[in-house]
Amino acid sequence: MSDEQKKLVPIDYTHREYTTIRQDLMELAERLYPDTFKDWSEASFGAMMVDAVAYVGDQLSFYLDYNVNESFLDTAYQYNNVIRHGRILGYKYQGRPSTYGSVALYVIVPASSTGLGPDTNYVPIVKKGCRFTSQTGLGFILTDNVDFSDPKNPIVVATVDSATGAPTYYAIKAYGNVVSGNFATQKIKIGAYEKFLKVRLSSNNIAEVISVVDSQGQEYYEVEYLASDMILKEITNTNYKNDNVPSILKPMLVSRKFVVERDAINTYLQFGSGKSGESDVVADPQSVAINTFGKQYVTATTFDPTRLTRNQNFGIVPSNTTLTVTYRTTNTTNSNVATAGLNKVVDARMNFSDPNTLTRTTMQTVVDSLEVTNEEPIVGDVVTPTSAEVKRRIYDTFPTQNRAVTQADYENVAYRMPPRLGSIKRCSAQKDPNSQKRNLNLYVISENSQNQLTATNSTIKNNLKTWLNQYRMINDTIDILDPYILNLGIEFTIKAATGTDKYVLLDNAVTALSDTYSTAFYIGEPVYITNIFSTLQSVPGILDVVTVKLTSKVGGTYGSANIDINANLSPDGTYLIIPANAIAEIKFPATDIRGKVV
Repeated sequence: MSDEQKKLVPIDYTHREYTTIRQDLMELAERLYPDTFKDWSEASFGAMMVDAVAYVGDQLSFYLDYNVNESFLDTAYQYNNVIRHGRILGYKYQGRPSTYGSVALYVIVPASSTGLGPDTNYVPIVKKGCRFTSQTGLGFILTDNVDFSDPKNPIVVATVDSATGAPTYYAIKAYGNVVSGNFATQKIKIGAYEKFLKVRLSSNNIAEVISVVDSQGQEYYEVEYLASDMILKEITNTNYKNDNVPSILKPMLVSRKFVVERDAINTYLQFGSGKSGESDVVADPQSVAINTFGKQYVTATTFDPTRLTRNQNFGIVPSNTTLTVTYRTTNTTNSNVATAGLNKVVDARMNFSDPNTLTRTTMQTVVDSLEVTNEEPIVGDVVTPTSAEVKRRIYDTFPTQNRAVTQADYENVAYRMPPRLGSIKRCSAQKDPNSQKRNLNLYVISENSQNQLTATNSTIKNNLKTWLNQYRMINDTIDILDPYILNLGIEFTIKAATGTDKYVLLDNAVTALSDTYSTAFYIGEPVYITNIFSTLQSVPGILDVVTVKLTSKVGGTYGSANIDINANLSPDGTYLIIPANAIAEIKFPATDIRGKVV
């Protein structure tokens, strides 16, 4: 066969897997080289060469598809690649979420010399950083100082003199906020100067970086991005007792800074490129105020003050030193605690007004008397978001541009709240139909330790309110509300194929539905009955799905909200309409999903 005839052989470029590539190669070899090689049996050398080429072709096709898919956010599958795409679009991955809640603290204080009320000199301030543990061993940390001298704190007589009946000790109760996790410290030795130094921290479940200090005592500050030089530093408020504000935010210009970057497992500290000792870390005002090049006169007398912090170094990089990094790690399994489950004090830290004038043993008695309990469950989102959820948050992050204007903006900003302020499972921003102004209703829901929906506690709501305030439009008002939780059940009837074990088939059908609805619904998301049909029909051994019915679960271990299934079905009966201020849940899949085989 001539070379020109060989060129006329068509090549099917849609064949990319091993089987079709091998088949094409065999056909080409048999057609174009019938006299060169005639033995094409499976054990022949020619078949081995065809198999090898087909194998290489399949591998190349796979990695080509993989690389193309991972190059775009829509088709990316690997978790770390999704996070990288999000970083490019302005999304900051927060890592494993933490759980926040409120606790009640109790101390015993000696009575005053008159016996009327506690001795105010021994009334302590419990310092933030105190550590507590739950009955199951989960660690929690006090996030703010708790002042027991606040006049709003309830005081009761704890013990009395057996002879006179006069009070000897008083019990004082106060409230504080806690966050899940424990403190940890890591020392990192840094060598010679390196531009854009990146350091990996050893722990895999870091929630936040508390401080970074080098061996010379110089502190490095976390910023949102390396081009930023301004931070808001918390300063202790000396007028706390009068205005009830524990800290004051002060703007501070910093040259030693870093950003925290995360992937699915690791946490990194990313520094800039400035070298210690250089003079252009902070710009000279005279050099940026006016531009006099080529002129012998001045045309402007004003300038933008922010230009003082503009430079090309992105902060000083540590070199030839040892960094001491203090961070908070989260609990490895879950961080939710039932009511009264947090009840052990591990590390009590207290300040007294004038400890030099007080009796040391009495002060120690007050310290040892500290007790803690949580009067309401400590709950939050304890599950790391899936890649699909991260993608959705990335899509919403890009158009927000660090401000909240649309309803989607508010939802995205709520999801982006740092873990140290609390986490929510689902949220939905909606315009208040009864408001004449720009009022929004923001519905939020959390999740307990059994991955069941539960109302978000007041501590997380207060943090969310403060967090949203820096992004909202000046004339927007927001109400943070709890959506109704609608507990549903599924009842179905299926027909088994001939020769199928009906009991095994029924278990497989229930398991398939449980897996499908293991991920929580969104607020206001309808429940599609067609999806239930589709899931059941995909189970091997099911010949047909006869009926599917949704039921409402109310009372007992379920919520109090009820929905009329028949009245809220779509006109064609294919989905259940969920109100915009409600969220559907299959709370106990093992018992709420029931079926029978006919």
